[in-house]
Amino acid sequence: MTTHHTPVRSRTLGDAVASSRMNRKAWVITGMLVLFQIIAFADKAVLGLVATDAMGELGITPVQFGFIGSAFFFLYAIVSFATGFIATKVSVKWILLVMGLTWAVMQFPMLLGGGAAVLLVTRIVLGGAEGPATAMSLSSAHGWFRPQDRALPSNLIAAGSTLGPVIAAPLLVWVIVAWGWRWAFGVLGVVGLIWLLAWLVIGSDGPFASRRAARQDRNPTDEPIEPVIEAVDSVGLEEPTTDQADLEEKRHSFDAQHPVPLRAILLSASFVVAVLAGLSNFWTQGFLTTWFPKYLSSVIGLSPAGVGWATTFPWVFGAVLLLGLGFLGRTLMRGGRSVRASIVMPFSVSLVIAGLCFLLVPMVGGPAAVVLLTIGAGCSVIYPMAPSAMAYAVTPKQRPLVMAALGGLASIGAIISPTAVGLFMDRAGYRATPQGQPETAEMAANMASGVDNAFLLAGAILLVCGVLSALFFRPDATGRRLQRRHAVAQTQVR
Repeated sequence: MTTHHTPVRSRTLGDAVASSRMNRKAWVITGMLVLFQIIAFADKAVLGLVATDAMGELGITPVQFGFIGSAFFFLYAIVSFATGFIATKVSVKWILLVMGLTWAVMQFPMLLGGGAAVLLVTRIVLGGAEGPATAMSLSSAHGWFRPQDRALPSNLIAAGSTLGPVIAAPLLVWVIVAWGWRWAFGVLGVVGLIWLLAWLVIGSDGPFASRRAARQDRNPTDEPIEPVIEAVDSVGLEEPTTDQADLEEKRHSFDAQHPVPLRAILLSASFVVAVLAGLSNFWTQGFLTTWFPKYLSSVIGLSPAGVGWATTFPWVFGAVLLLGLGFLGRTLMRGGRSVRASIVMPFSVSLVIAGLCFLLVPMVGGPAAVVLLTIGAGCSVIYPMAPSAMAYAVTPKQRPLVMAALGGLASIGAIISPTAVGLFMDRAGYRATPQGQPETAEMAANMASGVDNAFLLAGAILLVCGVLSALFFRPDATGRRLQRRHAVAQTQVR
C-alpha cells in the first residue's frame, strides 16, 4: 500500500513574499495610499485655486492670505510628533482612518458659508490632520514590502502627492467656475468620505509593519531564533549560515536592526540634514499651494482655464521624476548599491537643479518662466524620498516616529514661505483688487517684483540644502553607527 504525503507548506514570512501570496494585497494597499496622498495634496492646493475669489469676497490682504496659507502648517510638527509616538502603539490603519475622517469633515464649513476666521481655523485643523500623512503612508507601505523593494512603492506614494494638484486643479477650476469657489471645498469633502469607506474595508497592516516588529523586539533572548532568521531572509540577503559573525551582521541589516535611543537618531547628521533638505521641499510646496495659481493669472496673464492646466505642470513633472527615481532606486538597491547611492544622491541632485531653476526665473518672463518653474518646482516636490531614505537607518518599530518627526520639523518651511511671499508682495506695493474689478498692470508688476525676490530666496535655500544632502545625508552609515553603539551599550550592561 502506497502512502501519499501532502507536501508541508512553508509558513515563513520569506516564503509568503516569495510565492506572491501577499504581493497582490501589497499593491492594492499601495494604490489606496496613493489615493490618500492625492486627496491630501488636493486639500493643500485648493487654497491657491480659490485665491482670487476668496480674497475679493472675504476682503483678505496678501499678507493675511499668506498667513492663512502658512496656518495650514501650524500644527504639522506637533501632530506629526504625537502621531509618530501613537503609531508605536496603535495600528497605522486606524491612524489613517482618523486622519481621513478629519480631512473630509473640515471641508464642509467653508461650503456652508464660513468667513475668513472659519477659513483660518479649518485650515489649521486640516493641516494638523494632514501633517503625518506622508510618514504614515510610507510606514504603511513599508510594512508590505521587503527593504530592497521599497523604493518603488515609496515613490509611487510620493507621486500621489504630486498627482493631487494635477488631478484636482482642472476639476476644481471647473467646479469654481460652474458652482462657485466654496464648492471646491465641498467636492473634496465628498471625495474624502468615499476614500474613508473604502479604506475601512480594505486597509490593513503588512507583515513588515512596525507593531509586528515590536513583538520581535520584546523577545528577551539574543539567540538566532526563527523570527530573526525570517527577518534576515526578508531583507533579501544570502541564506543564513552557521557563521555567528555573519549572522550577527545580517541581524543588524535594515528590518533586523535593534531599537536605539531616539535622541541619538534625531541628533545624527543624517537626520539633521534630511530635515534641512525637507524644509526646502516644504518651502516650495508652501508657494505652490498658496501663490502659484495667483502668479500665473496676475503675472503671466493666463485665463482661469489656463491657470487650471498650468498649475499642474510642476506636479506632473514631479510625478514623472519620482516614478523614474523610484525605478532607479529599486534597480540600484537590487544590484547591491547603498541607500545613499540609490535614493539620497538622486534626491540631492534634484534639489540642486531646482535651486538653479528658481534662481534663473527672475531673469526671464512669460513661457520661459513657466518652463523654469515647472522644472524647478517639479524637482523640489520630492520630499518623501527623504523620510524613505532615513527609514533604512532605524528599526521598523521606530520607523513611523522618525519619519513623522522628520516631516514635522521640515514643515517649518511651509509655515514660513506663504507669509514670506505675501510680505515680499506687500513691500513691492501689491494690493488685492476688489472682487469683480480687473487687476491693473501696475499691481501685476508689483506682484512680479515681490515674487521674484521670493524666487531668489527659494533658489538659494534649495541649492544649499541640496549640496548639504549630497555631502552629509548617509542613512547606511548612520544605521551602522547606531547599531554599533547599541552593541557596545548591551555589552556594558552585561
